Amino acid sequence: MRTAYGVKTVRAAERELMARLPEGALMQRAAAGLAAACAELLGRVYGSRVVLLVGSGDNGGDALYAGARLARRGAGVSAVLLAPERAHAAGLAALRRAGGRAVDTGAAEELIERADLVVDGIVGIGGTGGLRPEAAPLAEAAARARAAVVAVDLPSGVDADTGEVRGAAVRADLTVTFGTHKPGLLVDPAREHAGSVR
Repeated sequence: MRTAYGVKTVRAAERELMARLPEGALMQRAAAGLAAACAELLGRVYGSRVVLLVGSGDNGGDALYAGARLARRGAGVSAVLLAPERAHAAGLAALRRAGGRAVDTGAAEELIERADLVVDGIVGIGGTGGLRPEAAPLAEAAARARAAVVAVDLPSGVDADTGEVRGAAVRADLTVTFGTHKPGLLVDPAREHAGSVR
């Protein structure tokens, strides 16, 4: 039997941990684990095409930093920014320094069609309800693509506490969760969206 903790408990634990660590250290740890899982799934990182779906929260930052790590290993990394003005600034700068690029949502569908891997960093554990109208087409494009889809912490559009899926949500092949499992990853219908969880 797996132990899972709700959003309030996870946020409290994160606050306590962040108070003891240097600024940004927790996100860097998450990004390192995410990048390692992506590299393992890809098999060969060099020359692969990776598309990051990036929202304005910490999951977007995790995706950007992981994308930077993959770009430094030779992957072609494109970050689709849902809200460019609110994207994680340091993560975006790291991606650009590593050779990755940022694009708007207009270029997303074509990039996703050609991708070897799609990383879902749209919404994190604080998201409730289905995806917003501007994000829903990205989830649909990822579902149609031949690329593997990796969710950051939990698939976007899934309720972390209840497992509810209302409206559009990402369907992942792999979910890389941080710290602990969230209850929503263990129950249907969200469990069907999470794929393998580690």
